[in-house]
Amino acid sequence: MARQIVGAAILAVLALMIARPLEANAEDLRTWRHGLLDPKSDAGFSHMITQGFAEKQGLKLEVFHFQADTQLLQALIAGQLDSFEGSPGNDIMAASHGADVRIIGCTWPGLPHVILSREIRDPKDLKGKNVAVGPTGSLPDLLFRIFLKQANISPSEVHVTSVGNDTDRYKALVGHVVDAAVVSNEFVPIIKKDNLRLLASAREFAPKFPRLCIQTTGTLLKTRGDDVTHFMAAEIASMRYAASHREETLSLTRKLTKQKESDPRAGYIFDWAVKSQSVDPEVQIPVEKLDYVEKQLQVTGNLKSPYDVKRMLDPSVREKALKLLQQ
Repeated sequence: MARQIVGAAILAVLALMIARPLEANAEDLRTWRHGLLDPKSDAGFSHMITQGFAEKQGLKLEVFHFQADTQLLQALIAGQLDSFEGSPGNDIMAASHGADVRIIGCTWPGLPHVILSREIRDPKDLKGKNVAVGPTGSLPDLLFRIFLKQANISPSEVHVTSVGNDTDRYKALVGHVVDAAVVSNEFVPIIKKDNLRLLASAREFAPKFPRLCIQTTGTLLKTRGDDVTHFMAAEIASMRYAASHREETLSLTRKLTKQKESDPRAGYIFDWAVKSQSVDPEVQIPVEKLDYVEKQLQVTGNLKSPYDVKRMLDPSVREKALKLLQQ
């Protein structure tokens, strides 16, 4: 009996010894400021890192939301963020002009974007119509420019309007404020009830354009290289978990967006993203696709001269992160 009591006491002490360092470590976490786009029906993927994955890597994660990719880049360059997850298009343009921005991995190598309309059935009928996109240089803006170029339509022939985020653009279309809008395909399950139609899918007219990449600065890679590596390890671990745990990811998405379980959007885009391999749980750098983006930026006139995207890529961060996760 005495031995059992002593044994229990030892276990209790060991439990305290394990718990106390964890509490102490919580105070020593290094702050990491990460930028994300406003939560929508696929938010569970990007936000899974907030569910303890950063803390496991010794980081206190602070997440800031923005409406557009362009705002994310501005905040990074201004030193307000340590990293962000956004479209690489605007950042390639910025890097070509000397901006200190680096891509260390891509979470969404595929595009979910679509162009929806109320009555427009043919691209040529966009002439003279109002179309909702994002700010100049944002992903919706770039995709629409690519679409117009392939349809042989001059941007001057269409009334392009910058409208908030995907939800704002969808509401503008439903409310008859605009005639067409570039949005995520999360809305496809509900367009019939809103009397809308699918005009085009980005996977068809921009098949190699990646949606989201993780970006930081060259300065941070030099001054906080260890923290960048730990952040990347947390990003990979969280993406692996999100892609393989459907219900947990959907639950997080609904919590962030306040969607009801009966809303089909979150489930639709999760299943579509995983099946089409539009999300990459390994957060690799798709060099060929980033080269494709650079060429498209030349076609649309956003880039006046060629730029070697490899100059802004740093695959070593991911390699170090993978070693951390193997330990």
